[in-house]
Amino acid sequence: MASEEIRVRGTVQGVGFRPTVYRLAKACGLRGDVCNDGQGVLIRVSGSEEALAKFVERLEQECPPLAKIHELIRTRYTAELNCDDFVISESVSNKIKTEITPDAATCPQCQKEIFDPFSRFYRYPFTNCTHCGPRLSIIRAIPYDRCNTSMSAFVMCSECGKEYHDVENRRFHAQPTACYTCGPSAWLERADGKPVTASMFSMMDDVDAVCTLLQRGEIVAIKGLGGFHLACDATNEAAVQKLRQRKKRYDKPFALMARDLAVIEEYCIVNAKEKELLTSPVAPIVLLNQKEETNRQGRRGRGEEEERKFKEGLSLSSVNNRSPQHFHIAESVASGQNTLGFILPYTPLHHLILRRMNRPIVLTSGNISDEPQCIDNDGALEKLGKIADYFILHNRDIINRIDDSVVRVVGEKIQIVRRARGYAPAPINLPVGFDKLPPILAMGSELKNTFCLLRDGEAILSQHLGDLENAVAFNAYQDTLNLYLNLFEHKPEAIAIDKHPEYLSSKLGKELAQVNQIPLHQIQHHHAHIAACMAENGIPLNTSPVLGIAFDGLGYGEDGTLWGGEFLLADYQQFQRLATFKSVAMIGGEQAIYQPWRNIYAHLISANLWDKCQQQYTDLEILKFLDKKPLNLLNQLVEKGINSPPASSVGRLFDAVAAAIGICTAECSYEGQAAIALENLVDVNILNNNEEKLIYPFNFSFSANIYCIDSAPMWAALLSDLQQQIPQAIIAAKFHQSLANAVINMVKLLCQKYQIQQVVLTGGVFQNTILFQLITQQLQASNMNVLTHNLVPTNDSGLSLGQAIITAAKLITNY
Repeated sequence: MASEEIRVRGTVQGVGFRPTVYRLAKACGLRGDVCNDGQGVLIRVSGSEEALAKFVERLEQECPPLAKIHELIRTRYTAELNCDDFVISESVSNKIKTEITPDAATCPQCQKEIFDPFSRFYRYPFTNCTHCGPRLSIIRAIPYDRCNTSMSAFVMCSECGKEYHDVENRRFHAQPTACYTCGPSAWLERADGKPVTASMFSMMDDVDAVCTLLQRGEIVAIKGLGGFHLACDATNEAAVQKLRQRKKRYDKPFALMARDLAVIEEYCIVNAKEKELLTSPVAPIVLLNQKEETNRQGRRGRGEEEERKFKEGLSLSSVNNRSPQHFHIAESVASGQNTLGFILPYTPLHHLILRRMNRPIVLTSGNISDEPQCIDNDGALEKLGKIADYFILHNRDIINRIDDSVVRVVGEKIQIVRRARGYAPAPINLPVGFDKLPPILAMGSELKNTFCLLRDGEAILSQHLGDLENAVAFNAYQDTLNLYLNLFEHKPEAIAIDKHPEYLSSKLGKELAQVNQIPLHQIQHHHAHIAACMAENGIPLNTSPVLGIAFDGLGYGEDGTLWGGEFLLADYQQFQRLATFKSVAMIGGEQAIYQPWRNIYAHLISANLWDKCQQQYTDLEILKFLDKKPLNLLNQLVEKGINSPPASSVGRLFDAVAAAIGICTAECSYEGQAAIALENLVDVNILNNNEEKLIYPFNFSFSANIYCIDSAPMWAALLSDLQQQIPQAIIAAKFHQSLANAVINMVKLLCQKYQIQQVVLTGGVFQNTILFQLITQQLQASNMNVLTHNLVPTNDSGLSLGQAIITAAKLITNY
C-alpha cells in the first residue's frame, strides 16, 4: 500500500472536478479525501501502486467538460490517513493560486430540463449545473463556494440540497444550483411604472411575455448573466431604428441572437468551425458572412400582412409557423456590412424567451453609448428607462460586469475580437523563461481596455472593459481592477503602463506605483502589441528578434509623435524601428478620428497635390466638399503645429481613402467606421487579378537609418481613377491590394537585410480580414513564419498582456 498527496492546479473549481475525483477513487478502490483550497484541488489518497497509477491516468482522461488541468503533482504522503473510505472534505482557505472559471452557456442537459413539463426545472430561468451557468459574474471571493457568491442570499430547499450533496448527481456542489422554490426569480415591469397584467397579452409567465412584446415591436431590457441587454425584433425596421435613436448608437452594427442554428443559417453561411463556436460553452457572438440572397433582398423587413398583424397585436401563430426566410433582417441592423454578428441563447432565460421566436432579435449592450452595461435593477431602470419599453428583471446580483465575447473564423483559425464572457478570466500560459517572475500588474490602454495580472508563469487578462474616455467607464474599470486584485490576492511588485501621458489607465498606474512605492514601467504602444502576439504564440524569452508589423489608429511613439504604421525589430526586452509610413498631420487632433475629410485633405497637402487637384480634379465630389471647408485656417493649424500632430497611422490612411471615394466623408459615429465600410465595399474578384495596372504605387525611401513608405504616388493614381468614374468597389479593392503589396515588399527587404525568420502581424488595422489575408498568404507563400493573434484580440484589448510580458522580461533579465 502507498499514500500520495496529489496537487491539481488549473480550472478545477466549480466544474464538477471533486465529484469526478470521488467517482474515480471509488472505482479504483482507493481511500482518502479531496478538497478545494486556494491553490486548486488537493487529493490525499491511499491504495496499491497499480490503483494509484490507474486513478491518475483516468483523472487526466475523464476530466469534466469545463475543467482544465494545467499541473498535476504527485508526492509521497507520510502522515496517517484516517479514512476508511474516500470522502469529499470542506474547502480550505489559503494563498490563492487557483483559477476562476469563466461563465458557461447552458448545457444540453439543462436545456432539456427547462423544456420538460415533468422536470422540476421546467421553465425555470436560472437552471444550471456543474457543467454550465454563472461563475465569474457572481463570485466575490475564492474559494468558489456558495457563501462567496451572490447566491449566498438564497437558502437551498430540501430538493436542491439533496442534489447538491449527492456526489452522483450532476449538481453536486454546483454553487448556483436553485429552483422555483428556493432560487432567484424573474419578473416583468413596464418602463412607465404602470402595472403589467395578464390581460395585456396571453402568456405562460413573465418570461414568455417578453417574446410577445418583442414580436409586437417593443424594446425590452433583459437582465442577463453579466449585465443588461436591450432587445427588439431584428426584422422590424421601425423597432431597430427606434432603438438606435433612443440608445444614441446611430451606425455601429447590432449583434443578433437567434433561437437555434437553423434560424442563423437562413441568413448566413456557417462553416463547421463557426458552428462549433456558436454551440460551445463560451457561446460568443460569431461574425458570419451573409448569404448573397440576404444582401440582394436588402433586408427589406416584414411583408404587409405580417406587419399588419404586428401592429394590431393579433395572434402570431400563423406568422411563426412560416419559415424564417420570410423575415428579412432590417437594413439598419448592420447597414453596409457583409457580415452579421450572431449569438445563440446561452442562459435558460434566453432559451425561454426565444422558444416561440423563429426570427432573430437584436441583443445589444444595455447602456447608453460609451457607458458600461448596467448590472443592477435600480440603475437599469434609471438609465435605460427612456430606451426600453419593458424590463425583465431578476434578483440574483451581478457582481462582475461581463460583456459578450466576439470572435470570427479566418482561414480556419479563430480570432478573438472581444475577449469577455466565456473566455475571461481563464489564464494564458506564458512561454518558456517566464515561469519564475514577481507579480506584475499591467494597466492596458485607453480604448478597448483590459488589464493584466502576471503571476506564476501565467497571465490573467480581464474581460473587455471598453473605452475609458468618460467617468462612468473609468469608475467601472477601477471597480473591476479592485475586484480582481482581491479575488486573486494579487500584490504587484511592478506596474506597467502605456507611454501616452494622457491615458487614464496610465495616470492611475502612476498613482498606484507612487502610493505603493513600487517600480513603474512605461511600455511603448506598438512594442506591447508585438510582445502580446509573441507571448500567446509561445515564443520563448530568449528567442531572436522578430519583425513586428503593428498597424493601428495611433500610439504614442518614442520620439513624442504618434505612430501607427510600424515595422519594428523586436524581442521581449527592446525594439528598433526599422520602417514606418510617412507621417501626416491629424488636423484637429481627435477630430480627425471622427471626421475622415480631415485626413484626405491632410494627405493631399502632404503629397503636394492640392494645387493639382484644384486644376485637374475640380469636378470630383471630394474636391467640392473640401472647398466648402475653412482650408486657410486648416493650413495655418498644420503649418504652426497647432492641434495637428503628425501621425504615421495606417488607420487614418484608410479613413482618407474612404473619404476620397465618398464613404463617411463628413463624419463617423465610431472609430474605424470608414475603414470598415471601405473593406465591405471591396470587389473580391479584383483581388484575384494580378495585372500591374491594378496596383497603386507607393514610394520607398531611406533616411536617418529608417525606411519610409510614402503614399503620395498612390493618391495621384487614385484621383485619376475617381475622375474616370471607376466604381468604388474596384478602387477599394485596388487600395487593399496595393497596400498589401507595399507591406510585402517592405517585409522582404527588411527580412533579407536583418536576417529575420519570423513576422508578427498585430494592431487594430489587422481586424481588416482582406488586408490580413492578403499579407498573410503572400508571406507564407514566401516561406516566412507568420505569427498572428488567436488568444487575445489584435486591437488594443491585447495591449495589457504585452505591457506585462515586456516588464516581466526586463525584470527577469535584471535578476
